[in-house]
Amino acid sequence: MKIVIVTGSSRGLGASTAVECARNGMGVVVTYNSNPEKAGEVVKTIVQSGGRAVALKLDVGNVSSFPAFRDAVAAQLQSVWGRGDFDYLVNNAGYGLFNPIVTVTEEQFDGLFNVHLKGPFFLTQMLLPMMVDGGQVINITSATSRVATAGVAPYASFKGGLEVLTRYMAKEFGERGIRANSIAPGAIRTELGGGLNDEFEVMLAGQTALGRVGEPEEVGGVVASLLSSENRWINAQNIEVAGGYVI
Repeated sequence: MKIVIVTGSSRGLGASTAVECARNGMGVVVTYNSNPEKAGEVVKTIVQSGGRAVALKLDVGNVSSFPAFRDAVAAQLQSVWGRGDFDYLVNNAGYGLFNPIVTVTEEQFDGLFNVHLKGPFFLTQMLLPMMVDGGQVINITSATSRVATAGVAPYASFKGGLEVLTRYMAKEFGERGIRANSIAPGAIRTELGGGLNDEFEVMLAGQTALGRVGEPEEVGGVVASLLSSENRWINAQNIEVAGGYVI
């Protein structure tokens, strides 16, 4: 059984990714920051469907917590799956902030940077020795790094940086057969940034070729598919999953 770690998987895109990966036969390490109950529900959904999953606490914005997380992962891998390694890492954890550049504080800037770029960089570094040769890293980026949307400059900038980092991961990890790709969702119905109100949803749907916003499982399914061996020749790519957003 392949094993995937999905950060920020207690809700939204992360939860859907965890469930879709389990449906594709993978064992899943679900992570949460502040909501163990929601993470437990994701694990329960997976287990009730015949899968295997565990939930662990992880604050992606706090690099100093990563050694303890690595040790917790190692313990669960051994006790639940009888393994000392894992196969895939999905760097998904994140949050939104919608402020014009002129109002963004240094604290807000640093918070977004820590979670969306610094965290994935050092978490991948920390867990890489435990990843099998031939594994894969998937970083969740955003269509906002391609389409400038007023109010999300720091978020979009760091997602753009994560897209660049993905290519460097592919370059440097390739000697171990480890692939690195990123997936850039467009407008998706999640709680990110407070979720979508009716007016905002209508606007986003009007900017999307398919005439609607996406659902979390439509992104989660792509992540699960990209992790499969059928897509083993896809590497160093940023794949937009956005229904044709602003084309």
